[in-house]
Amino acid sequence: MTSQDCDIGLIGLGTMGRNFVLNMADHGFTVAAYNRTTEKTRDFMAGEVGSRPIKAGYDLNEFVGLLKKPRAVILLVAAGDPVDAVIRELLPLFEPGDLIIDAGNSHFTDTNRRFKFLAVKKLHYMGMGISGGEEGARRGPSLMPGGHRDIYDRVGPILEAAAAHVNGDPCVAYLGPGSAGHYVKMVHNGIEYGLMELIVETYDLFKRGLGLTPAELAPIYDAWNQAELNSFLLEITAKIFTRKDDRTGRFLVDMILDKAKQKGTGMWTSWDAMDLQVGTPTIDAAVVMRDLSGYKEERQNAAKFLAGPTYTFEGDRPRFIEQVKNALYASMIATYSQGLALLQRASLAYTYNLDLEAVARIWRGGCIIRATLLEDIRTAYKARPDLPNLLMDPHLAQAFLAREADLRQVVQVAAGLGLPAPALMATLGYFDAYRSAVLPANLIQAQRDFFGAHQYERLDTPGSFHTEWDK
Repeated sequence: MTSQDCDIGLIGLGTMGRNFVLNMADHGFTVAAYNRTTEKTRDFMAGEVGSRPIKAGYDLNEFVGLLKKPRAVILLVAAGDPVDAVIRELLPLFEPGDLIIDAGNSHFTDTNRRFKFLAVKKLHYMGMGISGGEEGARRGPSLMPGGHRDIYDRVGPILEAAAAHVNGDPCVAYLGPGSAGHYVKMVHNGIEYGLMELIVETYDLFKRGLGLTPAELAPIYDAWNQAELNSFLLEITAKIFTRKDDRTGRFLVDMILDKAKQKGTGMWTSWDAMDLQVGTPTIDAAVVMRDLSGYKEERQNAAKFLAGPTYTFEGDRPRFIEQVKNALYASMIATYSQGLALLQRASLAYTYNLDLEAVARIWRGGCIIRATLLEDIRTAYKARPDLPNLLMDPHLAQAFLAREADLRQVVQVAAGLGLPAPALMATLGYFDAYRSAVLPANLIQAQRDFFGAHQYERLDTPGSFHTEWDK
């Protein structure tokens, strides 16, 4: 290779970055690689590159000099200030028409800000979500790019080759202008939070409610993954239950501290859903439970101080396991429904013009929330692009209704056992609220008018009204 012959560059040789470099190179593209820490770049080139068409820049000047013009560079660095720092360093080295692709988990408002800032400099900016973890980056992730359509077309062949493929379709698509890509990735992660919380609630019901061991749980989740619940998260859950701890010989999952961490994308989803007045209670419950998990010492003290039910499960255990499976499937439908309803509203509010059939299509492979269910979701939006909620699709509605009674039963058992299942409970509440032609919000309006003169509307007459309630 000679100078300026690299098709694309990548900055940030962490786990995701170096694997994505190898991925692109394996598809025949020449790739320039750079990391702020020179030693990491040298280790990567010496240990993993081999004969692949990859060339290293050991400083930014050298790195930029390896790229074909107009240049295109992918950033895979930590979201927030590190992205801005790299952009500042690239500015004096870039020329009008060059492209920066931020593939980290940046908040969509930061993407909007950077997009506008770089446009003034006559530079192009693309926010691109990437999902699939280490294995996805290496073998084919789901990619969610936004920005200008013609700029996507410049790098589209590289992204489409490197993405996962399902039935010959690449799991990447141009999603819309501005921050559309990072917004879709944010909601993807919010759905991920919801699905993970639902799964761990079923685990808790089985572990503490039924007393099942990991050895007994593994075949249950594996069997579920072979049927309609087929998904990446169920697949890895079954595998986790089989892993023994090298130190103790016990099942590893039983040795892991029950404090879940988060990087903020689930919380961002809940925030913006509230801003846009879209209900996402399953996702919200998942965020809250991650927060509560962090209060380990406080929870241990509360367990001694606050008594709970002494009820033990005495029902039909095989039947209950089947009911939990059905409750999980119904709740998965509702969680995707909440996330995609948010995308539908955001598409209008932020003029993204999202194609939700395309979103479902690119989530079918590579990403963390990939599931067989997404094929049905894709079909639903293909039949009706303006579908306001997946629960209004005849096929998915029937799938939920067929499992509704089991979801109710599982929620009742969880409440009786005193086991926390807020995501399952929130899902049922969401369903019951969404299907209610009448809600008790009329009393809320009366209360608001009573204490704040906020007025209310009437059923029988148009207009706004106020009552002097004490008179």
